[in-house]
Amino acid sequence: MKKIAIVTSTRADYSILKNLISHLRENKKMNLKLIISGTHLNKKYGYTIKEIDNLNAINHKKIDINIKTSSEENISKSFSLGVKKFSSYLKKNKTDLVILLGDRYEILAFAISCLISRIPIAHIHGGEITQSVIDDSIRHSITKMSQIHFVANKIYKKRVAQLGEEDSRIFIVGGLGAYNLSIEKFQSKKKILKKIGLPYLKKYILICFHPETLNKNSNLKNFKKILNALKSFKDQFFLFTMPNSDQESDYIYQEIKKFISNSPNSKLIKSLGNKYYSFLKHSELIIGNSSSGVLEAPSAKVPSLNIGNRQTGRVMANSVLNCDFNEKNIKKKISYLLKMKKKFSYKNPYYNGKTPLKIVKILENLNFNNLINKKFRDI
Repeated sequence: MKKIAIVTSTRADYSILKNLISHLRENKKMNLKLIISGTHLNKKYGYTIKEIDNLNAINHKKIDINIKTSSEENISKSFSLGVKKFSSYLKKNKTDLVILLGDRYEILAFAISCLISRIPIAHIHGGEITQSVIDDSIRHSITKMSQIHFVANKIYKKRVAQLGEEDSRIFIVGGLGAYNLSIEKFQSKKKILKKIGLPYLKKYILICFHPETLNKNSNLKNFKKILNALKSFKDQFFLFTMPNSDQESDYIYQEIKKFISNSPNSKLIKSLGNKYYSFLKHSELIIGNSSSGVLEAPSAKVPSLNIGNRQTGRVMANSVLNCDFNEKNIKKKISYLLKMKKKFSYKNPYYNGKTPLKIVKILENLNFNNLINKKFRDI
């Protein structure tokens, strides 16, 4: 039986991974261990471990890397603590393969631990570009440490190959998030809004904004421009989600709280948990720079306003509009999206059928012997 570990470090990656986790648990050829770390174990971010489905029935391990603030110093300390604790775990627990998703610094720490421990990695969502965040470099670094690559489409396969990876190790499987939405049983709008104390709300807009981590000292200024633009839409309710634990996210968090204190038509929810897809589905649109607006919103038939450069470089559906940090342009494009919602094509370039089943099938047929050794493929 193949011993596989899968790592989740945030509410966002768990919502993407949850169906893959379920299929791996049910597979009789796999022995799955779920590693839970990062902001899942932090009360500031909603202690989202409690939102993991059937946790008591899953073979899991909690590894706290002490995420406190979004300062560069604290992130570096959490990263180094992660490498230490993850390496210790791998030394004590036989693992044939580790599955990692995306581009978080916590995930990079686990990748480094695997590299040192000589344990192969299967990486999901490699080959993508996000130009204004450190995640871009982290993602490509994880690609080079990984032996198997599950990419969303042929453009990303080509880019992983450009990084020297062999074609036989790259598999186009589509995006897990897009698949999840295709099978999601959405809760009613009334039911989800009742759970957050807004049972009579008619319509709302989701605001999901995270720092552009390469643009030092500009995030707060840019975010204020978004908030100023929102003030023009008196007939809309704004539902904010918590920013990621990245550099300068604490400033954004404080600004959200300030905005809400002066605006009765707004609310911050630290984590929408397993109800996030339903909140997305029933929203008028999603505003900000979250990958969810690019990877998942089209499958929910919800338009997105992607502001700034955090997602620049990703393939995008026609229902995703890009905008700079210009208050006038933001207002104009919000109005346009609200007007055109029912007229967009919502074909999602990240949907490619039963993604988790494809991943499981590949893993079933994969020979793990000597998987750790790979060649650099010159182009």
